[in-house]
Amino acid sequence: MKLLRSGFRASNFRSEVRENSVSPQKLSHDELERATVVLLFLGCLAYLWAFRRFTSMEPDEGIVLQGATRILAGQVPYRDFFSFYTPGSFYLVAAVFRVFGNSLVVARSSLAVAGAVCSVLTYLLCRRVCSRGVSAFAAILATVTGTAFRFLVLHNCYSTLFACVAVYAAVRFIETQSSRWALSTGTFTAITFLFEQSKGGGLTLGLLLGFLLLGRFTFARPRAFAEMTAGFACPFLITFVYFAAKHASSEMLRSWLWPLRHYTAANHVPYGWQNWSDNTRDIVLRTGPLALRIVKMVAVSPGFLVPVLPVIGTAVLAYWVFRLRKEPDNGETRYYVVLGSAIAGLLFSVVMVRADILHFMYLAPLWYVALAWVLGAPVKSAFLKRIRPVLAAYVAFAFGTLGFAVLLTTTGAQERIETRRGEITARGPDTVIPFLQSQYAAGDLVLVYPYLPLYNYLTATQSPSRYDFFQPGMNTPEQAHEIMQSIESTKVKGVLLEPWFAEKFANSWPETPLPAIANDPVTDFIIRNFRVCEMLSSPEGWRFHYMVRKELPCPKSR
Repeated sequence: MKLLRSGFRASNFRSEVRENSVSPQKLSHDELERATVVLLFLGCLAYLWAFRRFTSMEPDEGIVLQGATRILAGQVPYRDFFSFYTPGSFYLVAAVFRVFGNSLVVARSSLAVAGAVCSVLTYLLCRRVCSRGVSAFAAILATVTGTAFRFLVLHNCYSTLFACVAVYAAVRFIETQSSRWALSTGTFTAITFLFEQSKGGGLTLGLLLGFLLLGRFTFARPRAFAEMTAGFACPFLITFVYFAAKHASSEMLRSWLWPLRHYTAANHVPYGWQNWSDNTRDIVLRTGPLALRIVKMVAVSPGFLVPVLPVIGTAVLAYWVFRLRKEPDNGETRYYVVLGSAIAGLLFSVVMVRADILHFMYLAPLWYVALAWVLGAPVKSAFLKRIRPVLAAYVAFAFGTLGFAVLLTTTGAQERIETRRGEITARGPDTVIPFLQSQYAAGDLVLVYPYLPLYNYLTATQSPSRYDFFQPGMNTPEQAHEIMQSIESTKVKGVLLEPWFAEKFANSWPETPLPAIANDPVTDFIIRNFRVCEMLSSPEGWRFHYMVRKELPCPKSR
């Protein structure tokens, strides 16, 4: 790909300050920028639209979907069902369902819009110092190997969207000192926290660091700090008032703090952890001719490069902090300090929670700004200028190959499955959904244990307990006891159990304590009180036992 020559444009830092008379040439430039933004949004949206129906039955996806469905039924998070997520994603998806209907395609459509907006913001952030070509290239990558990489209805995509908006607002604030951008920076930073507390906390620390480094140049206008603080406080105030009215504010706070004691211990992984199984390693590294293996290694190499990008962004921050002493009133310096600080803060949030490749890919729209700096920002290094064409060729090929593999997986899925939440496509047959829909009406209780609430969502059934998922080693023994009590109190007749769930720990949760894997009280309880009636499987080959109470007959196939 031929990259246009990049150059710093000081006018970009004051794009909202217009002269009284605008020359035709300037007007043409503005029109071209607007057209580029519109085309980027529509193109990225169209690309992501193709991913809406495909599912590989990822265990995480059903958490937000079931939570939103519970809210539509009148339940309140924390009070009526367990979650350690902050409430934003539940209520956003519930609102989308309320307007457009409760289906997987509707929820996925909201992801497509969020991903397309993130790519536009990537472009706008890069464009301050990079050419149009490099900026558009980074924005397209944010869609093809960012949002599309794990296109699931989770809190991550939405929180990344609001983090991007907050960072863009912070950059516009240091450019203009405008009241609306000060207010927007505080508001969207707080909203990011309300969609994911770790990301919002890291972003808050990062932006605060950047503003402190800039010192008096941050708040040249006295009221700016008060406006930003008011914007930050308002979303929290509304949230606390709402949950207090629902008699759930204290439980909400305990749930927000719950991950500090329970999530990190079981989910800690080495930096850049790839989540590969032994079978995946064999397929990538040992299967096929040498030339094919080289292509496959290049295709997966972005997974090792992406975790490096926020480190580059942090190094850029350090460089410009040093330059800050010499050029304190330079718009370019302020841009790099604020954006680099935001990247450093978000990197901190990932490292503190779960530093695997998936959590790095969730923030790709912001990491790829650092990639654009490497490929196109003005630099004095002659060496970097010489190797940029090679780097650009590598990125285009490697990231393009990865994106093509993801697209091919989606478009190549031929298995169509009818669910109560709309038609979906998968790579292979699924025997769980047809069976559950033949045995249970919408709204019936069936326990899916330990961790695949997407089956409850797609079949429109409900968990008999407050827990839509359970992860041994992360969730507590007290919560396991609560699930067992709910099984008894509701007299639930059927359970979908995955006996081989423990096989997933080595790849997904390697720090899980062995006693938690070997001694799962809920599984033991189910085995004592239920018996196997059917062997079922997912499109990914995961195997399940459908079990009924021992005193009940097995259901007849319908």
